[in-house]
Amino acid sequence: MLDYVAKNVIKSQLSATIASTKGEIVMLKFFIDTNSELWYETADKMNCEIINMPYCLDGELLQADLGRNKDYIKFFERVKNGAVPTTCGLNKQNYIEYFEPHLKNGDDIIYLTFSQKLSNTFEYMKQAIADLKGKYPERAISYVDTRQISIGISLIIIKAYEQYKAGATAEEIIEFVERFRDEVGTYFGVDDLMHLKRGGRVSPTTAVIGTLLGVKPILVLDSTGSIVKCATARRMSGVVKSLFDNVKKYGENVADYPVIIAHAMQEKYANELKDLLVEYLGVDADIRVQYIGPTIGTHCGVGTIGITFHKKAGKF
Repeated sequence: MLDYVAKNVIKSQLSATIASTKGEIVMLKFFIDTNSELWYETADKMNCEIINMPYCLDGELLQADLGRNKDYIKFFERVKNGAVPTTCGLNKQNYIEYFEPHLKNGDDIIYLTFSQKLSNTFEYMKQAIADLKGKYPERAISYVDTRQISIGISLIIIKAYEQYKAGATAEEIIEFVERFRDEVGTYFGVDDLMHLKRGGRVSPTTAVIGTLLGVKPILVLDSTGSIVKCATARRMSGVVKSLFDNVKKYGENVADYPVIIAHAMQEKYANELKDLLVEYLGVDADIRVQYIGPTIGTHCGVGTIGITFHKKAGKF
């Protein structure tokens, strides 16, 4: 991977600026969305173009902001007090409004999407792109499915952005993501099965019985971008152990990449998991702890804890 980056640094020092066949300078704009859970401080440093995904809370339409205004705290406090959140996708016009100003400015676009298995919003995205390509035939609009959600996308974005800054073309970024996404492991332990029931992830019977028995399902993003159950645990201490065991079992060169822990009001267990990782990987490992945002939190609920790390390709 270092050879790949070095090659692209030599090839271009123009920070993702490419020359068109007409000789003018064309900027490649790097788009992400808030379902990536890329913390706002990191997104700001990268100067990414951000698509804000919407959610509803007690009938109020809101937009996730990657933690900038601590929307996660307001969100989970209201959910704890009985508010019922829902998510909603963007429509075709929303995507046009995000993309068109850059196309009009003469820029090309590359968009790293969250798993297209998890939302119907991408049908509207594709319709918007088709319309915009007809209107701006000289411009290129590319996208690639990360087959991840939440912090799993964050790790892909961080590494893909290195390619972007080294001058990689959209085609090279897509090639990198399609390879690297199989090396990203994302696991979540869910405390409240009722949120999974509302999202259609488990049946009502499973949710009720599991809640009575204190079962905590461990979920993983599989190679297709679908969320599947891979294990169960009792008590949150068991969830922490299971997440840590997955790092030991499937991880590869874990300390060479950021490890990201995300949680929904589970600071105690998130820090316990971090302590285990520091002991395992060493004090110099890049281990980040953050909150889960409201759009992802709508589906997983209060009490969730998850981890993303570099793993052996194709293993989960």
